[in-house]
Amino acid sequence: MKFICEKTKLQEAISIAQKAITGKSTMPILEGIYIKADSEGLTLIGSDIDISIETKINAEVLQKGTIVVDAKLFGEIIRKLPNDKIVIEQLQIGEDNTIQITCKKSVFNLLYMNSDEFPSLPNINETKIFSIPQNLLKNMIKGTSFAIAQDEARPILQGILFEVNNSYLNLVALDGYRLAIRKEIIDSENTISSVIPGKTLNEVAKILEDTDKDVDITFTTNHILFNLGETRIISRLLEGEFIKYSSLLPQEYKGLVTANKQELQNGIERASLMAKEGNTNLIKFELKEDTLIITSNSQLGKVREEVSVNLQGDEMQIAFNSRYLLDVLKVMDEEEVVLELTSSVSPCVIRNKNIGDSKYLVLPVRLAR
Repeated sequence: MKFICEKTKLQEAISIAQKAITGKSTMPILEGIYIKADSEGLTLIGSDIDISIETKINAEVLQKGTIVVDAKLFGEIIRKLPNDKIVIEQLQIGEDNTIQITCKKSVFNLLYMNSDEFPSLPNINETKIFSIPQNLLKNMIKGTSFAIAQDEARPILQGILFEVNNSYLNLVALDGYRLAIRKEIIDSENTISSVIPGKTLNEVAKILEDTDKDVDITFTTNHILFNLGETRIISRLLEGEFIKYSSLLPQEYKGLVTANKQELQNGIERASLMAKEGNTNLIKFELKEDTLIITSNSQLGKVREEVSVNLQGDEMQIAFNSRYLLDVLKVMDEEEVVLELTSSVSPCVIRNKNIGDSKYLVLPVRLAR
């Protein structure tokens, strides 16, 4: 193998492929990046079995071949080289298999592994496809991934539900304390319901660009493929049945609160400074006709915040973990938000005032009587 390519392109490709390498695998080969040089240029693959990322770049290939190199060290070497052309070639030095990396006056010799040991990518027939703009999917992932369960007690909740039905794509995440739903219209007649690991989607979101160029998505029985053209991301799906989330949403409410999102967020953030005691981050809401009073008491002191709101319906008192509310508000884009409330022990539904593309449910904290 011997090829010449631009440092910046190679560095970017390594960065993309590395996102699939967790360093937690028991297989040493999966600590490496698979590199193939052929007539089409360079292909780089990173994998941890659950997720594989393949990306392609242009290169001048003088001799074809495949190798696997330690991802971390190779990435560090390329990152620190000058911004110029890099020449990489296989050498046989004694019994060692090495590659020589040359850039200007820098020369590295790096051991490589046998590429035959690297697991092959799942073979996916790209027929069951729908497309969605990259920036839209990125926003949908950002708007739901915070609600993925962190503990391993219920593995299915460590993923996000991808639900395609009636030309809508729904992304749904829940962890037992809050529920996040994002909905967008897509051009697809397919009906799909699959759960993708949260860690996969967080890496996908880092690779997706802030552009309206489409990403093509294909589902199989066990895998999902995101095709961005030069980069393909393949992930296994989580096994099991996702919770029937629609039954968790209250069908009616007794109090409807409309508030400026930023003012509400600022008030909660300030009140939460006094709510650090323990892990509850407890803040209390007292709803009046045109005012929301937010309070928090701890051994450190007290705080009282007032936020102007519009309340339709019953006045009430209710308490929350402030972190759960802030996680929701931080991913909402609209200027005004609506809170639907039923009682001090019933879930609160938060949504945009005008755009119906997102809905969030947060459970209250029961107060000791």
